[in-house]
Amino acid sequence: MPVIRQQDFIESIADALQYISYYHPLDYVKAVEVAYNKEQNPAAKDAMAQILINSRMSAEGHRPICQDTGIVTCFVKVGMDVKWDKTDLTVQEMVDEGTRQAYLNPDNPLRASIVADPAGTRKNTKDNTPSVVHTELVKGAGIEVMIAAKGGGSENKSKMAMLNPSDDIVEWIKKTVPTMGAGWCPPGMLGIGIGGTAEKAAVMAKESLMDPVDIQELIERGPETTEEKLRIDILNAVNDLGIGAQGLGGLTTVVDIKIKSCPTHAASKPVVMIPNCAATRHIHFHLDGSGPADLKPPRVEDWPEVTWELGDNVRRVNVDNITKAEIAEWKAGETVLLSGKILTGRDAAHKRIKDMLDNGEGLPEGVDFNNRFIYYVGPVDAVRDEVCGPAGPTTATRMDKFTDMMLEDTGLIGMIGKSERGPATVDSIAKNKAVYLMAVGGAAYLVSKAIKKSRVVAFGDLGMEAIYEFEVEDMPVSVAVDSTGNNVHETGPAIWRGKIAEAKTKK
Repeated sequence: MPVIRQQDFIESIADALQYISYYHPLDYVKAVEVAYNKEQNPAAKDAMAQILINSRMSAEGHRPICQDTGIVTCFVKVGMDVKWDKTDLTVQEMVDEGTRQAYLNPDNPLRASIVADPAGTRKNTKDNTPSVVHTELVKGAGIEVMIAAKGGGSENKSKMAMLNPSDDIVEWIKKTVPTMGAGWCPPGMLGIGIGGTAEKAAVMAKESLMDPVDIQELIERGPETTEEKLRIDILNAVNDLGIGAQGLGGLTTVVDIKIKSCPTHAASKPVVMIPNCAATRHIHFHLDGSGPADLKPPRVEDWPEVTWELGDNVRRVNVDNITKAEIAEWKAGETVLLSGKILTGRDAAHKRIKDMLDNGEGLPEGVDFNNRFIYYVGPVDAVRDEVCGPAGPTTATRMDKFTDMMLEDTGLIGMIGKSERGPATVDSIAKNKAVYLMAVGGAAYLVSKAIKKSRVVAFGDLGMEAIYEFEVEDMPVSVAVDSTGNNVHETGPAIWRGKIAEAKTKK
């Protein structure tokens, strides 16, 4: 009977979370490389180039792929013949301790994103605990662990339906995926759970995302089961939507579809769909009592050599003296390289600004948004000689409710984030002759290299949600909504959906 040391389990959890913070699974990297090489939309191809370059940089620099280092989800399968050396900690407590050690590691601190009292104060727990742990007793004499760090942008796009038994799952997915927008940072994967009950389907969907990327091998040999055929049908249906990388329109929206199912009630067909983003992060390991998990680093040489090339329509601007007249010349789809000083702010900062303005207090001392840009970001803490840790964009739609206030009451003229904006926000941008710029989600370490200075200017108690001032140099963004309301997240997918359909009719 093997004896598993608690310390070996805790150490393995901590090591695994550090490992996945900077090492993409290579199967995902290779799948994105294939998608990059066949992509015909220059904007989507550019986005995938940044994702691949960022992935290699993170692997080399041992720094997070994405600034959102996720909520920890851990599946632990404990063999019934296993004996622990001590019994003072539960599996949940051991996973939490490993998470705590990983996220507070001074060599590579990871961003703490977990808040307690979710319906009330939403106070950050400071160490990214508690994690979400699913424990199962199984036959055998070892422990199997599958652990992932899931970003909020993709987790927030999870969808669930209690379909009728005769309903078509592919049709539901075709109808539902466009409602998810681009905040889940495609190209990624969709995990589908079918059957059981509502909560069982959700757990199966999440667990399915732990499987390797293998759909091209499946396509080559041909499907043999209902689930395998469904995987291929869903892959084709979703990619035919033309959503593309970062929602810009293109040939590849998903690189794989994962499905787990189980028997269900005769009257039911529960279906849950959970996306994984461009910062897909997970690893599996086995403990047999011989010590902590041996996590062998991949060879950086296995990453593709991709270069990011500036196109002909690149516009270099200095935001320190920008005017509305100048941004009126920018066109949707253009690439812009920003230099100068920009401010940051996310949900908590926007809410606090609103409360202060509503109370007649005005903006906090030292904060002036007049003729300035705000970047929706919550950076990772800097280490060593870094000015700023990985600092990729967060989902911009969460700030839509504050856009009128920011554009009309503070003098803000530009916003930077990821994914689309809602129709009312697009109208507000056009009305106020402002602009919305998109940075690539999943390229956080690459973006951070454009930040030359960083300081907190307000709300320091909010941690990563404080208002920072960044001084940037050639920060790469694209014009997602121009000052007239032209919106690439509407036009791009529509154009490429048409092109894909036209190409299929010619075959």
